[in-house]
Amino acid sequence: MDCGTVLVTGAARRIGRAIAKRLAAAGWRVLVHARRADDPDAVSLAGELGTRAFFADLAEPLGPARLFNDVCAAEPGICALVNNAAVFSPSAELPPEEVDRLMAVNATAPEKLATMLGLRLMTNDERGAGLPRFGAVVNLLDSRILSAPPSTPYARSKQALMEAQRRQALQFASVMRVNGVAPGPVLAPVGAREKGGETLLDARPSPEDVAQAVEYLLSANAVTGAVLPVDSGQSIL
Repeated sequence: MDCGTVLVTGAARRIGRAIAKRLAAAGWRVLVHARRADDPDAVSLAGELGTRAFFADLAEPLGPARLFNDVCAAEPGICALVNNAAVFSPSAELPPEEVDRLMAVNATAPEKLATMLGLRLMTNDERGAGLPRFGAVVNLLDSRILSAPPSTPYARSKQALMEAQRRQALQFASVMRVNGVAPGPVLAPVGAREKGGETLLDARPSPEDVAQAVEYLLSANAVTGAVLPVDSGQSIL
């Protein structure tokens, strides 16, 4: 797949920022998403990349649709999506409202965004409008769901996204590929004391390693429905 226009959700910081920079360096036009309209990191990144920043709270029921509509109005050539935005919690027990937010941001919103992109690409193909007719989606999962049943609301939300990914790879095979990258102990969440755990390799994965995997899957024309662990072998220990 040739480089085109890609939306990266949660691109302002951490792994999302590394992904945005890697894709821009590879020739993609990267659209930056952040939750808050006053996010200075998102604005500065968009300026650095010479592109646009878009803002939406993906936990809101209409947040994904508003984001996608804003993107399409400004950038009709969008052909790819990286679902990176996420809410993390290591807790096994959470208040119901926090569980709902985890599921909304980590699973429901990515599935909605991918569905809207797939339907748009189908419409482009039917109209022959000169717009992109084939696309790609990469979801950011978590390597822990590859080796053990999910035991926390966070893990269950990532499991739900992986299951949606399989469905969408089948549903939209005529117009786009849908894959996932499953990072391991890359960065500890801000303010968390969680340990990364043992890895098979001495070197732990970096944000740049994850970004490299995303770049590969966006352009891997013969790959769909796949999950690529970037966890230094942790998931097979």
